[in-house]
Amino acid sequence: MIEVRNINKSYGNKKVLEDVSFKIEEGKITSFIGPNGAGKSTILSIISRLMDSDSGEVIIDGKEIKSWDSKELSKKLSILKQSNNLNIRLTIRELVSFGRFPYCEGKLKEDDERLVDEALNYMKLIDIQDKYLDELSGGQRQRAYIAMIIAQDTDYILLDEPLNNLDMKHSAEMMKLLREMVNDLGKTIIIVIHDINFASCYSDTIVALKDGKLVNHTITEEMITEDSLSCLYDMNFNIREVNNQKICIYF
Repeated sequence: MIEVRNINKSYGNKKVLEDVSFKIEEGKITSFIGPNGAGKSTILSIISRLMDSDSGEVIIDGKEIKSWDSKELSKKLSILKQSNNLNIRLTIRELVSFGRFPYCEGKLKEDDERLVDEALNYMKLIDIQDKYLDELSGGQRQRAYIAMIIAQDTDYILLDEPLNNLDMKHSAEMMKLLREMVNDLGKTIIIVIHDINFASCYSDTIVALKDGKLVNHTITEEMITEDSLSCLYDMNFNIREVNNQKICIYF
């Protein structure tokens, strides 16, 4: 379990997060939703120790995050941020192999190679694994970075807008893959996501943020209501049920 306790973060006089607390249950998909500037990506960075909070605590499996050894933390938790461009020329396979670094420090063994192969297969990249990143479309590159995170084989996977640069087909495939990783492999996945319908159809729980404050943390069914979403986004929603899924109409 990940516990976020009374997190505060400011940049100068601007409060980005104000007294934010919630718990992330294991073996579920938790989506962070809310308007731009709500603090979603910031809290994700604090949970992963990429950024320090001004005050408050993050507890991972009963241990405060600052107490974790960096190598052990990278075996427990992985994160993919929005800005993930590298300045060195790598093939897809070389990039995905970086996911095994916490375990083998660059000297891949048979098990490492197997996990790299599995990640490439998951993301349907095996046939183009020798292509260089600068030869790829934006969607292919995004899938390569997510394959690297899969190869890292952590209990907790944090993804900041993982559907960026993906078309409708690959976005749907991505969300189905994340669902399979939770259901079949027992992973705990936390995502920052803007597409409210993907959040509705694939999340178990939702953390809703607005203006740096926690608005709601509840099961998806209770969050995806016209009143809750209208208050969160300051716009009108019409929610219809299609194939037992709540679909949000807001055009």
